[in-house]
Amino acid sequence: MLARFSLVAFDCPDPVALARFYGALVGLALAPLEGPADTVEWVELDNHGAPTLAFQRVAALPPPTWPEGPQPQRLHLDLAVDDLDAGEAAALALGATRAEHQPGTTFRVFYDPIGHPFCLVLADAAGD
Repeated sequence: MLARFSLVAFDCPDPVALARFYGALVGLALAPLEGPADTVEWVELDNHGAPTLAFQRVAALPPPTWPEGPQPQRLHLDLAVDDLDAGEAAALALGATRAEHQPGTTFRVFYDPIGHPFCLVLADAAGD
């Protein structure tokens, strides 16, 4: 083994806000902040030492224009759920937007509050 997976970091204009969205989506708390939320440059979700998600402040970030367009997605997360309808309702309540283009039946594509695409995937289809 050359390396161990540690985290995925998202560039975003407000790292605390996006961390709160994903924290609520996956059931993880934010790690302690180092300073006032509006000045934090980096924040991680507290996954108790396991691989996690992190969020890094950048001044400007055009959202991806998935599935086509001038700004391709740079990555997306697949998050396993037991029930697509319940998962969709929860994601929308947290501030996600359902993508118009839905290319499959065992998963659904959404955008987080700043436009990063992510998928909710039926747990059986995700190999869980």
